[in-house]
Amino acid sequence: MNLERTAAIARKEFIQIKRDPISMALAFLLPLILLFIFGYAISMDIKDIRLVIHDMDKTSQSRALVNGMTASGYFSTAGHVENGEELDRFVEFGIAKAGLVIPKDFAADLLSGRPAPVQLVVDGSDANTATITIGYASAALDTFSKSLNPSARAIVQPETRVWYNESLKSRNFIVPGLIAVIISVIAALLTSLTFAREWERGTMEQLISTPVKTVELVTGKLIPYFVIGFVDMIFSVAVAVFLFNVPLRGSVILLMLMACVFLFGLLNFGILISIVFKSQLPASQASLVTTFLPAFLLSGFIISIANMPLALQYITYIFPARYFVVILKSIFLKGSGLTKIAVDAALLAVFGIVVFTAANLRFKKRMD
Repeated sequence: MNLERTAAIARKEFIQIKRDPISMALAFLLPLILLFIFGYAISMDIKDIRLVIHDMDKTSQSRALVNGMTASGYFSTAGHVENGEELDRFVEFGIAKAGLVIPKDFAADLLSGRPAPVQLVVDGSDANTATITIGYASAALDTFSKSLNPSARAIVQPETRVWYNESLKSRNFIVPGLIAVIISVIAALLTSLTFAREWERGTMEQLISTPVKTVELVTGKLIPYFVIGFVDMIFSVAVAVFLFNVPLRGSVILLMLMACVFLFGLLNFGILISIVFKSQLPASQASLVTTFLPAFLLSGFIISIANMPLALQYITYIFPARYFVVILKSIFLKGSGLTKIAVDAALLAVFGIVVFTAANLRFKKRMD
């Protein structure tokens, strides 16, 4: 491979990007816009759960229970009702996400030492919110029970300690995965236009007639977008750490090295798409379908791969975003070193080599 010819192709591509405001916007503005939008919009944390109260007991003990629920910080009172039909309307119309029903003999049961059941009615139209609401309510009720009778605690008391994301903030595991999704889309989308643009503008014939070899052409076109992708990665990590306050416990150097491996594979994948389709519109559409959707749905970014059907779990191994999401979360939250992520890093490298080879084999220096 001739380095001078490769550098000449890279310079040509840099100039072309500079003269194209759309490419510049895609390269530098779109990643940050997506990071801001998705970073703030996607959250698994639930705050201020509106709770409607149906207190049939109306005693100091029932009021203490309601106060204990709201004091937990997760619940706020949406209103008090006098019957079940009113409670149903509150939940049905979305005024409240849950309803707390306190039976008439609640205080009497507590004072006599008998079990004092209460009913929690939860809107299950959003399964995730319903599950979290039940968990919060159970914890608040457990705290209330133990405040009344500390001696009722079991002999064996588990002491839970959360590692890696102690505050259990969903943003801490969403944002690192989000970086992988955004870089996947931008990298493949930008390079998917490279060869297709040459065909559409009629300049591919000139490139074919030059002594530039295929590997030099592919590498030269890849270099400018690799630099852009690396800059985008730096910006994304800086936003994650300094704006979203996501802890970065691992090595920054290792993180950027893994980003380089990931970028190499995705950029070559975009070039391969551009070579195959030879037209910018279908190439850009194909790059979005083959990068954004798998990265968003099949990488473990939000949906756990272990919870997917077995057939889909095997399909996820095809997409490099799966490995990069694991790497990002491991370095950000766990502070993992290279030995812990070696398998995922190796598979990313294999993907890059395969698509680079495929792109070089697919492009023929001749007019069809």
